[in-house]
Parts: sequence; structure tokens; C-alpha cells
Amino acid sequence: MSQHVLLNSIDHKDLKVNTRRSAALGDNLWYSVTFPQEFRSIQAHYPIFFHKDAATGQFYSVALFGFAQNENLFLSDAGWNATYVPLTVRRQPFLIGQQTVREDGVERLQRVIHIDLDHPRVSQTEGEALFLPYGGNTPLLDEVGEMLEVIHHGLIDSQRFIETLIEYQLLESFTLDIELDNGKKHQMIGFYTINENTLAELSAEALAQLHQQGYLQAIYMALASQSNIRDLLNLKNAQG
Repeated sequence: MSQHVLLNSIDHKDLKVNTRRSAALGDNLWYSVTFPQEFRSIQAHYPIFFHKDAATGQFYSVALFGFAQNENLFLSDAGWNATYVPLTVRRQPFLIGQQTVREDGVERLQRVIHIDLDHPRVSQTEGEALFLPYGGNTPLLDEVGEMLEVIHHGLIDSQRFIETLIEYQLLESFTLDIELDNGKKHQMIGFYTINENTLAELSAEALAQLHQQGYLQAIYMALASQSNIRDLLNLKNAQG
């Protein structure tokens, strides 16, 4: 269960957030949502694929950490074994909310920080403080605010990116068959990738438009990132 509330320095002045990385703290994810603005950092460590929400039919790009539910091959007793942790993972237990504010007689929506009080990272005793003893945000909370803004705008841009991929028929479903050193087999279904043949057949005008939007680079980064499947498989074999 989740308990999302508007974060404030009065009700939550003593709250702390555990920033360590472990399965017990919710990091046993086999993928997380990402977006083109983050692809440069993501592709250095993780394969980037696309996933379709069964309920909404909406596509989104994901960074892959494992081959099965609750499997994060980057986790160990030492923490998260990669120099970059995706923003949608790092932002936990925070999320963006909206509230209506009135300025000069005009109402407008303002983005605000919400927190999941039931998240395992949230504590009264363990972790980093969110508010200073006499009021004001700690550096951690300021960082969270900046992170949530990047995610907010990144996901908006990501939807435009996905719509462009669909427009040019660049998404194709694929099945990934994995065989481990011990003979066990895994099959990943429900993911999509870039159709390289369709990409190669795009007109110069279409490629120029993708480049102008910044999406051509994102496409090539997503394709290049798939070489990380081999590293992921090595991690799986090493962990038995």
C-alpha cells in the first residue's frame, strides 16, 4: 500500500529518508522508466528498451536491470553496483503532485513534492533529514526537487519521442531468449526495440526532422545500449 501526502516542514519535520540501495528498500526492480534526456547516462550501463502498458496501451522507454520480476542484477550487499542510478529509481519515495495556488487573484496549478509515508525508505530514526532543525530544506530535499522537475519535463518529452517513433513505424516487438551457463533458459516478452531496417529506409527529410528534435541521437543511444545485454547476462551467470 502507498500513502501519498503533500510534504511539509510542520507535519514532517522529523522525517528521514534512507538513501542506501537494497532490495529491502524497494530496489529489487527489473526495470525502471527512463526518458531521452537521460539516455546518455543510461546507455553506459543498462540496455534501453520500450514497454507497453497493458492497461493504457501507452509505450514508455525503460532501463533494464534483470531478466525477471524483482531481479536487479546490479544489487549486492555493497549496494547498487553502477555509477549511475536512474532518476525514477533515485526519486523514491518522492513524487510530483499539484496544488492550486492563487497569485494576484489568478488561480494556477503549482507542482509540489509529495512523499509516500508507507515507503520502506521513510523513517523517523534512520536516514537523512529532509528539513533543517529551524526550518528550511536540507540539501537532500533541494536535490529531490530538482530531480522531480527533470523527471517531469523528461516524461513529457518522452511521450513526444514515443509518438514520433510510432509515426515513423520505428517500434517493433521482440522476444529475448536467454540461456545461462547452467543451462537454465529465460524468455523475455512484451518489450519493443527500434526497427533498424525501417530506420535505414527513412528519407533524408525524416532523418533531418528527427535530428532537429534531438530524437535521432536518442534512437542511436537506445540501439547502442543493447550491447549491455551481454554484461547483464554475465552478471546473471556470476550470481548463479
